[in-house]
Amino acid sequence: MVGSTGSFLVTSLGMSHCEEGPNWLLLLRMRQVEEGAAEKPPTSHLTHHWTAHLPGLLLRFSMSSPFFVYNGILFPTALSSAESLTYLEKEFRFLDDDLLSVSYPKSGGHWMAEILSAIQHEWDPSWVCSEKITWIETFDGMKTALKYPPPRILASHLPINLFPKTFLESKAKVIYTLRNPKDVLVLFHYCYKKWKDPGRLDEFLEEFLDGNVSHGSWFDHVKGWLQMKKRENFLFITVEELKQDLRGSVEKICQFLGKELNSQQIDSVAENPSFHKVKNEAMPISSRKRGSVSMHIKQPLVLTGLPGDWKNHVTVAQNEIFDRFYPSHIKGVGVSFPWD
Repeated sequence: MVGSTGSFLVTSLGMSHCEEGPNWLLLLRMRQVEEGAAEKPPTSHLTHHWTAHLPGLLLRFSMSSPFFVYNGILFPTALSSAESLTYLEKEFRFLDDDLLSVSYPKSGGHWMAEILSAIQHEWDPSWVCSEKITWIETFDGMKTALKYPPPRILASHLPINLFPKTFLESKAKVIYTLRNPKDVLVLFHYCYKKWKDPGRLDEFLEEFLDGNVSHGSWFDHVKGWLQMKKRENFLFITVEELKQDLRGSVEKICQFLGKELNSQQIDSVAENPSFHKVKNEAMPISSRKRGSVSMHIKQPLVLTGLPGDWKNHVTVAQNEIFDRFYPSHIKGVGVSFPWD
């Protein structure tokens, strides 16, 4: 698939649906310059702009294709646009005390963001809530991040080549979470139904390996981010490590963040029932509501979300296809994973 950042413009803002149409974010920045706001962080002015036009944007996207292409990668139109990703990549400013949970979709990013929230907010269980996680590439997440008081806890599924460039200039800390790609495949196949019918698992497997899925190739995403592994403000961890030793993983994360902690505080995170609910990610999905996009599933399906659950869903033939593809495409990453 090919595409360009100019191929998807927002018609609800009066833009023409063509590559020559004006970029509304560029016009906004020009207006900021005229108002003498170019030297200020993009906060209240841009936040007001996003807030004012968000309903129109969502209406526009709900009537369009479920995906658009940005720099050769598919993204859900319900969550972002080429213009918003361009702004994020080139204009969004990280602060030195930002904490970032980054992951490929269905790879533990929610869980990590909640752990970071609990640590940052002095182990307050009320912060263990997925609704409070700010995904910066989404419309709501962008709006929230721009007015979020520091220190901010942010999350993203973006590949490193599309990540805001100011990260490299900041001291913001990133924790990159990943998991066995076979588990990612199974979870992603199910969750894809909220955007479109992904077809059978063997059909989705082919698209997944080729990177023709939302957020692109798992292999490119992982290899890209792990190029950062020697930076002091970067830490990577696997869901398998978290599941095997959550307490030890929390200690490791706190050490990376420079957070003082005691045994009682560590236990309050590692033994928090909300974290166990998140880490198990049980998905009893045998019942369906009429009109649901996933009504086409005829057989009851239960996804535990636990490491290794892929074995309950992937056939021998599908596993062989994956195993033939995996070595050459992960080669050079310089890291040994629990599933290798």
